[in-house]
Amino acid sequence: MTGPDGPEVVGQDGVGVPDALQRLWTPHRLAYVQGSKRPDEGCPFCHLPEKSDEDALILARGKTVYAVLNLYPYNPGHLMAVPYRHVADYTDLTAEETVEVAEFTQRAMRVIREVSSAHGFNIGMNQGVIAGAGIAAHLHQHVVPRWGGDANFMPVIGHTKVLPQLLGETRQLLAGAW
Repeated sequence: MTGPDGPEVVGQDGVGVPDALQRLWTPHRLAYVQGSKRPDEGCPFCHLPEKSDEDALILARGKTVYAVLNLYPYNPGHLMAVPYRHVADYTDLTAEETVEVAEFTQRAMRVIREVSSAHGFNIGMNQGVIAGAGIAAHLHQHVVPRWGGDANFMPVIGHTKVLPQLLGETRQLLAGAW
């Protein structure tokens, strides 16, 4: 908690010897880890286009594909190019969908560079649960901006990612530049 004099230190009995480390609590991540916030009524990627762009964090809509911010980003600007059609495997995309996924990926890179001066990108898709796909039934291409020094001890040791920007702010910047 932050008070008028800065962060409030809260003591707790039974925690052992203090180690001088500060904790960055991210309780919102527990919903993702436990899977408790995932909708039971079907595929979230199929339902997102039914919502407003702001509510769904959609940046742009194409003919066969849309771009949406990742709800659990690795870095600010982490987005996905998602076909409207519910399709799981890259080899099952139509030629038109394949081209538009590629075009949206290129556009995403240009927009992110313009807005936040990314130094590089991780781009790809995980095909199948065994390959790490969180939503394996609906293909999506990740575009993750990277900066020199953006990975430090937090994700490596603390399994915590510090994000300096709220999703709504990121969406506003990227959608405005799209």
